[in-house]
Amino acid sequence: MAAEEDTHQNAGALTEGQAERMLAGMNEVIRAGEEMRKLRAEMIQLFAGFGWTQDKIAELADMSQPAVSKQMAKSRTDERLLPPMDLHLDQRDLPWLEGRLWGLAEEVSETLDDGAHCARYVHALVRGRKRFTPQNVDELRRLLEEDLRQHQVQLPGSHRHAYDEISRRLDIPENVTAPGSASVRRALAREIQRDWLRGDA
Repeated sequence: MAAEEDTHQNAGALTEGQAERMLAGMNEVIRAGEEMRKLRAEMIQLFAGFGWTQDKIAELADMSQPAVSKQMAKSRTDERLLPPMDLHLDQRDLPWLEGRLWGLAEEVSETLDDGAHCARYVHALVRGRKRFTPQNVDELRRLLEEDLRQHQVQLPGSHRHAYDEISRRLDIPENVTAPGSASVRRALAREIQRDWLRGDA
């Protein structure tokens, strides 16, 4: 009887709200993991299209060559094979612009040692806790605009130039169809934007 009472007390120590938050957090991690695995598979397919060998892709992805081969064989049966893709920075489709905004926000956050207004939002995007909805993109723009205004001395002029260009195009979106999934295009634009800001592009 005493054991039964202890069980009831222990069960009552965790509220439904606490349990809901814990499970929601776990679901976010699981969802982010699934989305990242899908993105990696698409990127492997893209790299193969560039002519990279399976051995090179395996080395870069920290995977075994047989795992890469299996992933590529699976992709060949997928109807949504990636067509050739341009990698220049000046593209106008929405996912590409969102990726550029994301990359710029990451550079601002790192330059300001995570003291940027946009830092927490950037971390949430990386962890998959935030998605690229119109509302979230608008909020990221607002935070980034505040950082650029308050930290003009610390931030290079190239950051402001990139933001103004991205922002203008987001304000007047073009109905452009571009190859590749939205997640792949965001990931590519994010990396290319960061390289451009660092002077590596």
